[in-house]
Amino acid sequence: MDAVCLVLAVTGSSLLLVLGLLGCVAPVIPGPALSYAAMLLLLPTRFAPSVGECVAYGVACAVVLFLDSVIPAMGAKKFNCSRWGVAGCMIGTVVGMFFGFTGLIFGPFLGAMAGELVAGKNFLSSLKGGFGAFLGFVFGVLVKVVYCAVCAVWCLFAFFK
Repeated sequence: MDAVCLVLAVTGSSLLLVLGLLGCVAPVIPGPALSYAAMLLLLPTRFAPSVGECVAYGVACAVVLFLDSVIPAMGAKKFNCSRWGVAGCMIGTVVGMFFGFTGLIFGPFLGAMAGELVAGKNFLSSLKGGFGAFLGFVFGVLVKVVYCAVCAVWCLFAFFK
């Protein structure tokens, strides 16, 4: 591979890694998927991951993306939300995506609260469920950050080996 292509691959990969880390908190940027794409961009270079690494990181990326949508509801359930509260949390997560970063933070919280209120629980109990959904959101962000950081560290080691 000539030097220009190598520089483009490394630069593109580095850019995708930065965008991946930003995507952990930005609502419209799929952070883990971009970090995985950064690794795949290195395939035609001497920094290429092995087939096993590609599969392992790909499966991990799919798991992280799945968990990101489920963890807020799990947090709500952990704080004794009813089915209505968990469903409200899931709906709030989806609706929150359309309202940017603020919607992603408050969507699961407000959805879980609304679901609990519909289920007939009092305000304090619904607030507790909403707090659980918020903690789930924070934990989901942490899971994405860890995955993206691991991808970034892998790429850094590959660049300097």
